[in-house]
Amino acid sequence: MNEAASRSAKPEGDFVVAPPKLTTLPVRGSSKLFPIRRVYCVGRNYAAHAIEMGHDPNKEPPFFFQKNPDNVILSGEKFPYPVKTSDLHFEIELVVALGKGGTDIPLNKALDHVFGYCVGLDMTRRDLQSEAKDLRRPWEVGKAFEYSAPCSELVPASEIGHPDKGAIWLDVNGERKQTGDLNQLIWKVPEMISYLSGLFTLAPGDIIMSGTPAGVGAVKKGDVMHGFVEGVGELHTPVS
Repeated sequence: MNEAASRSAKPEGDFVVAPPKLTTLPVRGSSKLFPIRRVYCVGRNYAAHAIEMGHDPNKEPPFFFQKNPDNVILSGEKFPYPVKTSDLHFEIELVVALGKGGTDIPLNKALDHVFGYCVGLDMTRRDLQSEAKDLRRPWEVGKAFEYSAPCSELVPASEIGHPDKGAIWLDVNGERKQTGDLNQLIWKVPEMISYLSGLFTLAPGDIIMSGTPAGVGAVKKGDVMHGFVEGVGELHTPVS
């Protein structure tokens, strides 16, 4: 065991402050939980969404940003409207959960690293993100804020396989706002994993938010978001 692992294994009383609570996701059909290590997000991974955000999807390699593990909340939990924004946007996404890690993972082996899938929302303070873009600054203030990653329960790939087509949509207050199909992903799940593993050392517990279809827009307090990914599940998130 290396020094860092040894330190993390010590009892709580050995820390100068209480260790942070581990963020987990429930697993359908199991009493066991999936621990979240890192949250990677793929930007502009549906052509129509890239276009609506003012970009040419044919000219860009995949790019990634991160949220924090403790940004994740569960389906059904209230999403508090965040501070410092007046333009809070929804982005419905398929989320990939890794059960194995590695570096430079071959494309034909990438799906072997997937534990399962869930439905997620990449909530975005769009005004702060736009300001960061204009100033050529990182996106964290627009993306990695508290409660910004609602997720449904995980469904093991051993039960549903690896969905590469099927409807993905989001309703707000019963009105359809986003709609697409998983087959519209520019960078497919194996490509995301393989490419990302060349930039970072991936590990069990990492999740990847795979990008959103067109139709993103704003919500306000009192709205209820209902997301769906065919073959994976549903997500209900009220804004409070």
